[in-house]
Amino acid sequence: MRVAILSAEAVPYSKTGGLADVAGALPKALKQIGIDSFLITPCYLQTKGEHLWHVAIDDLWVEWRGKPYKAKAFYSEANGSPTFLIDAPEFFHRDSIYGYNEDYERFAFFNHTALALIKRLGSPPDIVHLNDWHTGFASVEIAHLRYWDSYWRNTRTVFSIHNLAYQGGFGSGELWQMGFGSEFEQNHFTFNGYASALKAGLSASDMLSTVSNRYGYEIQQSENGYGLDWLLRMRSDNLIGITNGVDYDVWNPETDENLRAHYNYQNLDGKIDCKKDLLEQFMLPIDLERPVFAIISRLTAQKGIELIQQVAGEIINTGAYFVALGSGDSSYENFFQQLRDYAPNQVGVFKGYNEDLAHKIEAGADIFLMPSRFEPCGLNQMYSLRYGTIPIVRAVGGLDDTIQNFDRVTGTGNGFKFQEFQADKFLEKIYEAIFTYAEKDSWRRMQINGMLEDNSWQNAARKYVALYNLTLGN
Repeated sequence: MRVAILSAEAVPYSKTGGLADVAGALPKALKQIGIDSFLITPCYLQTKGEHLWHVAIDDLWVEWRGKPYKAKAFYSEANGSPTFLIDAPEFFHRDSIYGYNEDYERFAFFNHTALALIKRLGSPPDIVHLNDWHTGFASVEIAHLRYWDSYWRNTRTVFSIHNLAYQGGFGSGELWQMGFGSEFEQNHFTFNGYASALKAGLSASDMLSTVSNRYGYEIQQSENGYGLDWLLRMRSDNLIGITNGVDYDVWNPETDENLRAHYNYQNLDGKIDCKKDLLEQFMLPIDLERPVFAIISRLTAQKGIELIQQVAGEIINTGAYFVALGSGDSSYENFFQQLRDYAPNQVGVFKGYNEDLAHKIEAGADIFLMPSRFEPCGLNQMYSLRYGTIPIVRAVGGLDDTIQNFDRVTGTGNGFKFQEFQADKFLEKIYEAIFTYAEKDSWRRMQINGMLEDNSWQNAARKYVALYNLTLGN
């Protein structure tokens, strides 16, 4: 099986969110289980590691808006698998990866050029795996090409929804200028008087996937469907949920280079040293008996930060520590700074993002908070499980799929979760976690349960291969 994966971002080349983690890890995991796969992604001004790639094709000519355009394709295996980075300075050498009025055109060009690149690379792929709205254009182009270009006749498309809220909308009058002039093509895009690249991917792709079973159900409901729930219900027989994996080469307390000490489920002593290190990082008094609550998050309404605002005072009143890493809405940033000023001996705050500190928090904290309004998959709760840090989550999306409430009688479960988006329900689980933390045997049992979970990308990759076979009719 030959699989081409298209993504607007992928670690280690570029990243703004979880899409990059998935696109960077999945090709490597597929390669490790014997699948001939390769990744195509743009080469941005921000793309790092020039010493890790070389020019593969320097004359990648495409027709764009009626004119010839010359791009390049670099080759790299910095993510552990074959990767081609499309270099087109006019489109991708910008001050930021996203945020421009013509983003739709930039990624339409990326899709068109990626398909031209695939054809230059040799035999046609069995599957082209597309990710989020940025790649919806390719699903329509491939569906159209099948009718007259034998190269694409047997290629099938899988379109993965990472976040339905972002839809790549633009004026439908732009379609014909970007090469989508037929009624067949335009029907895939048009939606409520405009064009949507996400809708095109949902409509034209052979199979759809999303990043958790629960999220796959949620986006078929009007409150979470962002106007496209009708289409997802119509295509529900072709929609599969596959929870994202964790790259245990990167997130593993046995080998993590960012940690003061290493540990595993058989010996958790090193976690105590990591807790001490974390408290020192935030210049907090060293009291290893007190629980450390933590968040690592974009500070947005989606992440349920308002619930944390409502319960933070109660957490402080218990005597626990609270540490936060993140940035976003200025009102949330100001709140955490005020909390730090109010209780400087219990609260640590880092505004922004720091990869090394994120690892130290996962290892050194006792309890991780994710009270999201919605969460397609979530990764930090799975990182927390591997690091023996207990998640408290709201039962939405991938959080519901990956976290099971701990039962102190049976010793089953790996964390705590609540249903309603209400501070009192969240606080109940916080108190339950503090109570269980005092029961050392129960706490250790819960930690071990989580650390033994297999959320590896190899496990997820096998599920994607099953999806690819289903798409091909195998």
